[in-house]
Amino acid sequence: MKAAFKTPGFPRLYAGVTASMVGDSIMLLVLSMWVKTLTGSNAMAGLTFFFMVIPSLFAPLMGVWLDRVRRKPFLVWGNVASAVMVLPLVLVRDEDDVWIIWGVAFLYGISFVVLPAALNGLLKEMVPEDLLVDANASLQTTKEAFRIFGPLLGAALFAWTGGWLVALVDAVSFAVAAAVIASIPLREERPEPDDSHLLAQIAAGLRHLVGDRVLANMLVGFGLTMLVLGFCEASIYALLDAFEKPATYAGVFVTIQGVGAIAGGLSAGRLIRRTGEVAASALGLVILALTMLGIAAARELWFMLACAGLMGVSLPLLTIGYLTLIQKRTPQALMGRVSTAAEVVMSVPGAVSLAVGAALVSLLDYRVIFAIIGVVTLAGAAHIGFWLREQIRTDWRAGRGGSVDEGLRALGEDLLGEDGRARDAHTLDHVVGGDPAALGALGTDGHLSLGDDGGEQVR
Repeated sequence: MKAAFKTPGFPRLYAGVTASMVGDSIMLLVLSMWVKTLTGSNAMAGLTFFFMVIPSLFAPLMGVWLDRVRRKPFLVWGNVASAVMVLPLVLVRDEDDVWIIWGVAFLYGISFVVLPAALNGLLKEMVPEDLLVDANASLQTTKEAFRIFGPLLGAALFAWTGGWLVALVDAVSFAVAAAVIASIPLREERPEPDDSHLLAQIAAGLRHLVGDRVLANMLVGFGLTMLVLGFCEASIYALLDAFEKPATYAGVFVTIQGVGAIAGGLSAGRLIRRTGEVAASALGLVILALTMLGIAAARELWFMLACAGLMGVSLPLLTIGYLTLIQKRTPQALMGRVSTAAEVVMSVPGAVSLAVGAALVSLLDYRVIFAIIGVVTLAGAAHIGFWLREQIRTDWRAGRGGSVDEGLRALGEDLLGEDGRARDAHTLDHVVGGDPAALGALGTDGHLSLGDDGGEQVR
């Protein structure tokens, strides 16, 4: 991770994003807790998360907007707007003011869609491609760390003074983020205008995800997992009941999972550089699947909690690997739309999973539910491993060789026949997944040759 901090501007970007993470981590649980305290209704508290999710349905349209502006100014003013949006919470007094909390939750949902997408584009602009994984790993690891103590701090502040102080702290965190990011010395080019029809612009992000062979197959593997991963939310309390633990023990489960996520984040960068993003993501799915099967088979509390920790280890491998792949394989002009399209494609199966899981928990034993999660997740990993096996092989060789030249030499062995010419177009797409960077190693006549210094040259 240290290498990314040598990139000009990244330490300030990291500091700014970290500041906003502090506010997010302490506020998220407080919003629903506040509604529950004022109304006494679990259903109305649950609606808070519903209002927060609604904006993701319009994410592709927001992506079009993002791709029309420069990322750094957008992040600055986006954080300023986020600071302003939480201030109405200081006016909440009683049950009649719940609509204010829901309104802020809706605006928070917009912030959750557009700010990460803009950050993806800015990282691609600022950070060299070979350091993107380190940059993503540092940010994700910090985010996981805040998830451990942030909600606890937010709940403590709420119990001590009420929600108004939490709102002020959150607003200050966004303001600090805006100020720090504004100080980054970066000159961005204004994006080229897109004159195509608005519907075509909205669909461009999804077309890129589906059209890129690697991203499309990763999306299928992850999508299968998301279709069942939400079952955990409803089944966690049945799991705790089986071990004769109260509902509040879920905090222990989540904390151990968070510690595992930090460990996974700290090691993810090195692992991804060694094996490649595809293999690391598939490994993350395998670990996640095994932990689910382990929980289904657990008879002792310590073993179940150990599985929770390993579950946490798997999550950064998934998020960092896929996020880095999107950044590497997406043109800057499409980053906003692709990021928001990926958000929609992943969130829809997740929403379905939550609804189905709530029904299954009353019909099936929790062990069966966790076993289903494990088996389907293994299927997702198998899909990635089978259809992207050549990509994994190429990434592995490049990681072991430790240089671009050696990685390209390994790629050439797969692409070229004995006469030094590419076998055929199908083979090219099968091996490199249509990756322009990999295809760029070949000349127009399909030759790959060595220069005097041992590096590959096109001829």
